[in-house]
Amino acid sequence: MNSEPLIPHLFRTEYRKIVSVLCRHFGFREIEVAEDIASDTFLVATQAWGIEGPPPNPAGWLYNTAKNKAKNYLHRHSIYEERVLPEVRAGLGEDVAVEIDLTPENITDSQLQMLFAVCHPAISEESQVGLALRVLCGFGIQEIADAFLTTKEVINKRLTRARERLREVDIRIEMPAPAEMDARLGPVLTTLYLLFNEGYYSMSQDHTLRKDVCLEAIRLCTMLIENNATNKPHVNALMAMMCFHASRFDARTDASGALVLYEEQDPDLWNADLIRNGYVFLQSAARGNQVSRYHLEAGIAYWHTQKEDSPEKWSSIVYYYDQLLKLSYSPVAALNRAFALSKWKGKAEAIRETEALALEGNHFYFALLGELYDGIDRQKALENLGKALRLARTAADQQAIRKRIKALS
Repeated sequence: MNSEPLIPHLFRTEYRKIVSVLCRHFGFREIEVAEDIASDTFLVATQAWGIEGPPPNPAGWLYNTAKNKAKNYLHRHSIYEERVLPEVRAGLGEDVAVEIDLTPENITDSQLQMLFAVCHPAISEESQVGLALRVLCGFGIQEIADAFLTTKEVINKRLTRARERLREVDIRIEMPAPAEMDARLGPVLTTLYLLFNEGYYSMSQDHTLRKDVCLEAIRLCTMLIENNATNKPHVNALMAMMCFHASRFDARTDASGALVLYEEQDPDLWNADLIRNGYVFLQSAARGNQVSRYHLEAGIAYWHTQKEDSPEKWSSIVYYYDQLLKLSYSPVAALNRAFALSKWKGKAEAIRETEALALEGNHFYFALLGELYDGIDRQKALENLGKALRLARTAADQQAIRKRIKALS
């Protein structure tokens, strides 16, 4: 059996588990040690399985190898006397052959605690997303570089600085106390939100990578929902939003990778199971009396999964955008609201509201005006699409705009 397809798959699923458990053992100060042990484990697997073939239980083989490497590290560096967490050291006595617990329960607990550690507000949101992709999602450095459209060197420097900063503030790998939970949960949800958006609105041309990033954000959010301490309404709202958006993933691009506008998407390609799951989470999010941005964005995403092009649909979407803009203004939300307004009240009113935004440096602004002027003033439509094309930065956006210009011409 060829081990090559198996190794990358296991790296994605098992690397994060090994790193999380070892970090919980050694403490966050030794995160590079945990990552090195995990990486070395896969290197040994690549060499051994390439000759002998994969063992009957590949994941178990990896766990045993990682345990042995961790114990060897403890022997060589004697960190059990100086650096290992006190509660771990107390159980060691004179025996450094500590048992590394890679049971499913401990793996889940370790990953959840690591999620709070890497999403600490002491580091930038960009670094939080990068660390989450590496440590909690098992993405390789090149994959992370591809997602951010940068180089491996830039990502390595960014992650190194983030780890150093987290060590400076002495991050402990543990669940926050109940009194701190809401405050610490905020940055975690922001990171998952950004992580999902990195996949869903990614400028990377790697479709598999984009989908995998979204699925990893959903997986991490699922861990929060399955834990009683973090199963909060706004967590369920974020999960609902991600499910609704992910349900339309396959309809957003055509066979060549070009973006497909919402009104041109094939609803038969929408994932009905994800839509149903999203609705369940949206109902769970209705507990309590607080409304977060995730509630509002989940409401918008829900109506976009409704195939009926009715006034109720678009008026509801405009209402949610109105509330979202009051809570957290963004130019993108304002432009999306203008599009929804055109579907509800007509293009003329939408043009007035869009032009009042005056987002002259935003290619989405001109692309929307190009769409709104289509059928009203063909020349203005072409002029705005031409401006959008000059400002667009990605090949996918440029291709979509050229397609519209060609259709109008």
